[in-house]
Amino acid sequence: MLRRVGLGVTLVAAAASAWAHGGGTTGYASITVSRSTVRYSLTLPISALPSDLAEAFRLARTGSAVHREKLLGVIRSQIVLQANGVRCESGPGELLSSAPDAPSFTMLVDFACGSTVRELVVQDNVFDVLGADHHTLAKVEAPSGTQQFAFAPDTRQARFAIGGGEDLVRSTGSFVLLGVEHILTGYDHLLFLLGLLLRGGSWLGLAKIITAFTLAHSVTLALAVLDIVVLPDRLVEAVIALSIAFVAAENIFLRPVVSRRWVVSFCFGLVHGFGFSSALRELGLPTHGLALALFGFNAGVEVGQGLVVAVALPLLALLRRTRWERRMVWSSSLAILLVGVGLFIERAFF
Repeated sequence: MLRRVGLGVTLVAAAASAWAHGGGTTGYASITVSRSTVRYSLTLPISALPSDLAEAFRLARTGSAVHREKLLGVIRSQIVLQANGVRCESGPGELLSSAPDAPSFTMLVDFACGSTVRELVVQDNVFDVLGADHHTLAKVEAPSGTQQFAFAPDTRQARFAIGGGEDLVRSTGSFVLLGVEHILTGYDHLLFLLGLLLRGGSWLGLAKIITAFTLAHSVTLALAVLDIVVLPDRLVEAVIALSIAFVAAENIFLRPVVSRRWVVSFCFGLVHGFGFSSALRELGLPTHGLALALFGFNAGVEVGQGLVVAVALPLLALLRRTRWERRMVWSSSLAILLVGVGLFIERAFF
């Protein structure tokens, strides 16, 4: 019996891990403009590589020049740069060394553009190699300042004025879309919120729960991204999983005071904000660029969260008018509890 329970928990942990991190992989591009040359540096998680490129990476680290060039060929073939309307030509590249157990690696390729870059168009087609669930967070550095953009399969191209004004609307909009996708695929965050709402309550009480969660994660998202308060990612992810299990267990074994659940929502919402921050912190933007990215990303998270709540609340209201309410709340809470426990075990101990 114990062996079956142990196997069940292990399977739940594995499934929950894949489910809660459904947002895919993220790469970080640093695009440095210097007169007529552009240096494109891309940091990728090794887990993002398809099997053939993963094998090429392994052999490249042993000194194979052929396999190093195969990896660099991803940038040369999938990244298109145009300066002043003319395509830049890719040149020498380098695979930067990393620790043997490092989870990511960096590739660097120099591009020659023929004339001083005044306007740079970047087209990122790396999704054709790494998959549609990949994102690239990019910063463009030039003597005039730093700009940023979030590339995705449906936003593959961005135009940057070098030495001129930044397209703030398009840049911020790319991070809004990233925030929407992040919350819609961040099932752990949504499960926590759903667990809080399952027990119902007055419309005012539910509004307080949602508002408390929004305010809390917005505060810690800003604090973490601005490097004012930063917590270890492993700790944050484990506590997020614990928050899911906590609200589900409370639904099953206790009779929570719904009017006061906004306190739970706020306290654990603070931790969820640190979880939202990891992608933007990795980008390493200066404060002025970071503020715009933060604003757009947080706005996207709120839009995505609002969409989910707008669908969930009417369904929950209809459920409360049926004789299956108690059974559905119990079974849903049990499922959420199992996912939360599985995530906690995976994140805390593995």
